[in-house]
Amino acid sequence: MTPRRPPLNEVGEEPDVRFTYANERTFLAWNRTALALIATGVAATQLLPVLDIEFGRRLLGLPLIAMGALLAVASYRRWDANERAMRLGEPLPASPLPRLLAVGIGVVAVLAIVIASIGAPSD
Repeated sequence: MTPRRPPLNEVGEEPDVRFTYANERTFLAWNRTALALIATGVAATQLLPVLDIEFGRRLLGLPLIAMGALLAVASYRRWDANERAMRLGEPLPASPLPRLLAVGIGVVAVLAIVIASIGAPSD
């Protein structure tokens, strides 16, 4: 069992408030992105027209909802890691979030192209 990490207010020294606010703004920006992914996923599953491909709307929407949920959790972990590093005077940790988000959105975009090109209802 790993020991529990101490609360942030008990770690290191209080950083310059500007850096704390910048870290918080970045956290909020990641969460706006997460919320946009979730809303787009819900819209795709509920509002797109019925496609000839079975579960086509869900194939587009569910990955977006999942990415949004994962991004929301990951953004909190990123905020915490950055805040701890600043309080301890350490370099900020590298983040895989931008790459993962870009790859995830790219995969969904390719999936959308495939579904749109072969899944449009025939008249």
